[in-house]
Amino acid sequence: MAEPPRQLPLDLPHEAALSRDDFLVGASNRAAFELLERWPDWPSPVVVLAGPVGSGKTHIVKAFQEETGAAVISARDLREVSVEGLVAAPATVVEDAHLGVDNTALFHLLNASRQAGKTVLITSRTWPASWKVTLPDLMSRLRAATPVEILEPDDDLLRRVLVKLFADRQIAVDIGVVDYLVVRMERSLEVAMRAVEAIDQEALAGRVKITKPLAGRVLENVHKGI
Repeated sequence: MAEPPRQLPLDLPHEAALSRDDFLVGASNRAAFELLERWPDWPSPVVVLAGPVGSGKTHIVKAFQEETGAAVISARDLREVSVEGLVAAPATVVEDAHLGVDNTALFHLLNASRQAGKTVLITSRTWPASWKVTLPDLMSRLRAATPVEILEPDDDLLRRVLVKLFADRQIAVDIGVVDYLVVRMERSLEVAMRAVEAIDQEALAGRVKITKPLAGRVLENVHKGI
């Protein structure tokens, strides 16, 4: 029997829901979520949120920005912007400090934020000890910061994330397919988003139901970066 002709799925924009209400809490990210809930009553004016790629730091930042109106900037771009402009916001988020950060620019931001009574959230895949900080005063500020770790999602959280991602696309998928994906995929929320999108596209293109074999083929390609 000939296979049914594949159709080209419409490339409709679909953004992952990253608000606070969409945040799914588990053991791996509970400390980070509670940090979000406590703002501005933080243990210290500066918080360092560290965790591996795909652990949900971006979601935390998006939800924090939505809740607080915080200014968000990449650590690499920090020296290119006005510190005064950042401090004018209710809070500042400096993302991806592990990729490199100008010591002087970050030191000025932390000082200006402290003087203005504002908070700074710094995200990274690693802790400050590996950031090549050369200014002793800056390292002193970072040592006084509150460290919060976010871990790779466990099976329970990953399962709930997958169910939600399919539901966001109005896809009713068998829980067996979800369980099949959970035990085979990388422990990454980013991979989960990419996998659900690719599975949706493949099912639409082939005009077929989402099954374990289809999900497995697509997941293999996602892991390969195809």
